[in-house]
Amino acid sequence: MELKNLISESKETKVYKCDKYAVKVYEEGVPKTEVLNTALVHSLVEGTGLSVPKIREVSRIDGKWAISTKYVEGKNLRQLMEENPDKLEEYINLMVDIQLQIHARRVPTLPKLKYQLRTNIESLEELDDIKKYELLTRLESMPKHIKLCHGNFEPGNIIIGKDDTYIVDWKLATQGNASADVGKTYMMFSLEDPKKAELYLDTFCKKSNTAKRYVQEWLPIIAAARLKENKPEEKDLLMKWLDVVDYD
Repeated sequence: MELKNLISESKETKVYKCDKYAVKVYEEGVPKTEVLNTALVHSLVEGTGLSVPKIREVSRIDGKWAISTKYVEGKNLRQLMEENPDKLEEYINLMVDIQLQIHARRVPTLPKLKYQLRTNIESLEELDDIKKYELLTRLESMPKHIKLCHGNFEPGNIIIGKDDTYIVDWKLATQGNASADVGKTYMMFSLEDPKKAELYLDTFCKKSNTAKRYVQEWLPIIAAARLKENKPEEKDLLMKWLDVVDYD
C-alpha cells in the first residue's frame, strides 16, 4: 500500500487517505498491544450500531503497525464551528444528541471507567498522598454505571459526512458513569474556550435532565486523571481544579 496523501498527524500516528480507506500508521515504539487493543475497542463499538467508520484490517506497513478504516468524506465539527460561529448552538445541540446516543449503548466487555481513573490518579507524581486519598475517596463514592463512554468526545472526533455523521477515535472508550464522560468533554472545552464549555454543559444537562452539580462533582477526578497525559500547557488550569470542593 502506497502512502502519499497525509490528512492528519499526531505525536504517535499519521493518517493517510488511500482510495476508500483512512490508514492510521503508528510510529515505531508504539506497543503492539496498544494498537491491537485500539482495534478491538473500535470493533466492539461497531457492534453497538453507532455510526462508526468500519475497520478494514490491522496490518504492518514498512515495519509499522497500521489500522485501516472506511474513509469518511466531510468535515469535523471543530472545523464547522470555526467556519460558522453563528451556528455554534446548532452544532452544540447536535454534539449533545450524539453523546446521548453513545451513552444509551452498553458494551460489557470494555474496561471500567472507574478503574482507568483510579489507575491514572494513583500513578501521578505531581500529587501527594493526601490529595490522592481525597480524590480516590471521592471517586469511590461516585455511583457505578455501565454506560458506554467515549473518553475523548470533542468536536474534532465528530465527522459530518455526506451520508451520515460519524464518531471516531474510540481508543479511550470505557463503560461507566455518563456524567464523568461529560465532565471530560466540558474540561476539554474549558481549556480552549470557557464560553463554549458552559454552553455545552448547560445544553447537555437540559437535554438529559441531569443536575449540573452532579457533573461538576466529577471535575477534580477528571482533572487529576488528565494530568497523566502530561500536557504542560494544561497543567496550571488542571491543578486549580483539583481541590475537592462542593459546587453550588
